[in-house]
Amino acid sequence: MLRFLIRRVLLLAVTLLVTSVLVFGLTQLLPGDVARLILGREARPEAIANLREQLGLDKPVPQQYVNWLGGFLTGDWGNSFGSGSPAIRPLVMERLGYSLRLALLTLVIAVPISIALGVLAGLNENRWIDSAISLLSLSVVGLPEFVTGLVLINVLALGLGWFPASATVSFNTPISDWLPQLILPAITATFVLLGYVVRMTRAGVIDELKKPYVRTAVLKGLPFRTVIVKHVLRNALLPTITVIALSFGWLIGGLIVIENVFSYPGLGRLLVGAVERKDIPLMQAIVMVIIFLFALSNLIADLLYALLNPRIRLE
Repeated sequence: MLRFLIRRVLLLAVTLLVTSVLVFGLTQLLPGDVARLILGREARPEAIANLREQLGLDKPVPQQYVNWLGGFLTGDWGNSFGSGSPAIRPLVMERLGYSLRLALLTLVIAVPISIALGVLAGLNENRWIDSAISLLSLSVVGLPEFVTGLVLINVLALGLGWFPASATVSFNTPISDWLPQLILPAITATFVLLGYVVRMTRAGVIDELKKPYVRTAVLKGLPFRTVIVKHVLRNALLPTITVIALSFGWLIGGLIVIENVFSYPGLGRLLVGAVERKDIPLMQAIVMVIIFLFALSNLIADLLYALLNPRIRLE
């Protein structure tokens, strides 16, 4: 198990190194001069040259990359080009906290419902309940996020008044104040995940039910519920774990549409603002954080998979 963990951690480090080169290289290809963007079009050439020297933009690209990567690893992420030039790391960490709360609440809602529906569909293969669950899960996945969000706002917020229509939250207030604001964004994200987790769970349950050990356990007199809970689900949910872990990485940076619909100050919305302003240092920091969390969630999925499946550890 230790060798397995070391290999996965080394693979994570290599992945982050390669992606850092890609992120830095792609941002270098963006049109426009950063120094001129900061100072404005009317800036004098002397002022632009001085700023480029201060930012290290006059150095060769490989040296710029080494300086940027060293600063990122040591926590010096520079300053944003936004109003007041705030420090990037506290800004990104604050928005990351918002995204993490929404992602965790989404998983709390989506995972139990999706697994329960997937197991129910798998146990009733080719019956009406299987068809109904499959149709429901595929239908909600096909809906665009902004459509789902707007429908929920019109029905549950503006129509029934059960929840706030926006999620301009402040976590300095009691949980009873900010939690209701996260419900509608979390439900919208749940609809996106529902179909994938349901289909994966259903396929796993059906595949396990057809294996000889299930028939043997039933013939030996074990209650069918015991066979399902203690044996079938343990194996059937292995692929589902990977899907859920990767979904967590997507939830951190992929909720751009949902965050804009509900005015939620998450990491995705911050990235959109950085792209609009061509705020390259902020863009680089956000993308690297998202990639790190996505790779970390993949590592956690591999470890859980290995813990639940001894064959992975042995191989």
